[in-house]
Amino acid sequence: MSMLPLRNLGVQEKNRQDNNQEELLRGTLDMLILKTLARGALHGYNITERIEQGSDGVLLVEEGALYQALHRLELRGLLDSEWGVSENNRRAKFYRLTEQGRAHLERTTRRWERVSGAVSRIMRIA
Repeated sequence: MSMLPLRNLGVQEKNRQDNNQEELLRGTLDMLILKTLARGALHGYNITERIEQGSDGVLLVEEGALYQALHRLELRGLLDSEWGVSENNRRAKFYRLTEQGRAHLERTTRRWERVSGAVSRIMRIA
């Protein structure tokens, strides 16, 4: 099974057989983070776990990319954060969607569904 490490501002595909990497779609990591936080506040490690588990292990979020994205989303007003205590009794920063973040997620989701549907249609007929 191929893993898709999520890094920088987008997603890159890594094929284990030939180690070629191709950028798939800029902004995908941001969208996945926002969607993951739609159910409630989480700290960084939990966000990574949820994305990996939700993708059945296909998507792997790299730590550096995650925290860059969280910082970027917070600066854009799409996330708020506060310090708290994790399930391991450690200090952790918890992130949650703002109203602006929810609205952005809705727009992004509609666009993603439109684009991915178009690509799927082309792949079926090509």
